[in-house]
Amino acid sequence: MARYPSLPYSLTNNDLLQMYDQVKRWSDILIQELDTRDIDVDSAEAQTIFTVTTTTSIGRPVKGAIAYSTSTGKFKGYVSLGVETSWQDLN
Repeated sequence: MARYPSLPYSLTNNDLLQMYDQVKRWSDILIQELDTRDIDVDSAEAQTIFTVTTTTSIGRPVKGAIAYSTSTGKFKGYVSLGVETSWQDLN
């Protein structure tokens, strides 16, 4: 289990500066952990390969899902392109 830093309860002006430094260090570590987790999730392999007539029959695909669309004869990947997440042809 992760151990997170705690903040002091009674504060003086000097304590405020120290608290700011603690919060900044804590937030830097948190951001680093979140970035690492994002990289792990984004680089994960597809867990399921669907065989469907059309990709619209897949309810809620996750990024990285792969489907073989029998109506088009193509493999499609569910990818994020900036603000849009959609099925893209892989072949």
